[in-house]
Amino acid sequence: MGTDREMEKTAMRVSIVSVAANLILSLLKMLAGVIAHSGAMISDAVHSASDVFSTFIVMIGIHLSGKDSDQEHQYGHDRLECVASVVLAVVLALTGIGIGAAGIEKITRGDYGTLEVPGVLALAAAILSIVVKEWMYWYTRAAARKINSGALMADAWHHRSDSLSSVGALIGIVGARLGFPVLDPVASVAICLFILKAAFDIFKDAMDKMVDKSCDEQTVARIRQIIQEQEGVEGVDLIHTRLFGAKMYVDVEIQADGEKTLNETHAIAERVHDAIETEFAQVKHCMVHVNPAEKR
Repeated sequence: MGTDREMEKTAMRVSIVSVAANLILSLLKMLAGVIAHSGAMISDAVHSASDVFSTFIVMIGIHLSGKDSDQEHQYGHDRLECVASVVLAVVLALTGIGIGAAGIEKITRGDYGTLEVPGVLALAAAILSIVVKEWMYWYTRAAARKINSGALMADAWHHRSDSLSSVGALIGIVGARLGFPVLDPVASVAICLFILKAAFDIFKDAMDKMVDKSCDEQTVARIRQIIQEQEGVEGVDLIHTRLFGAKMYVDVEIQADGEKTLNETHAIAERVHDAIETEFAQVKHCMVHVNPAEKR
């Protein structure tokens, strides 16, 4: 996974690409929405513009979380990345609520005859947005997985929600052009729901990491297997794991022959410690306690 500095460089590179692409895309969609008279496309442009702000939040969060430990923060600053994810979730939710409220207002107004039919330009902009945002989702997602960054993964899902919202805009525009102009604001409401779902998922993931949620069962099972493979280990008494921002802490208790010397049991613990940290690059700290094995 690389060092913290390499991870930060990867995240910043991806974020700069995201900012540039979103600025261009939001401008094109806004122009297309205004010229082609599409409320759904204008809403979609606002969503893309909000992505720029959210990416800056991600960049700040990842930069601060990568700071070295100090006297006042002896366990580092990793949770600041979770704070960035929470802020991003709130921004997403507010954006979605605003878009949904505007769509509902148009629907409840009831005078659909005054709604202008979107032009072909809005249709082309929606298709372009789907293609670009879906590519940005996969591009950012790959980097987030590579460096195990929750904030960057949140930004990836922000791109995916924008892609889905563009699908909603496309449906609304096509429906309006087929003689059902009310489908344009209805699509805005659908966009709202997509955004709120993404915001909830991002918020939940960040909170799990802030409250020391345990790792998944597959990870714990793999840790147990690695421990049991080490020479001198006669049993595993306990495995505790907790997520700490993008990092992971592991506490284990193993059994070893009680007749061995302190140096020998220390060497066994070192092998277990090194094996776990080698297998899981996201492990920031691993504590190994040795218990004497019960004599049979």
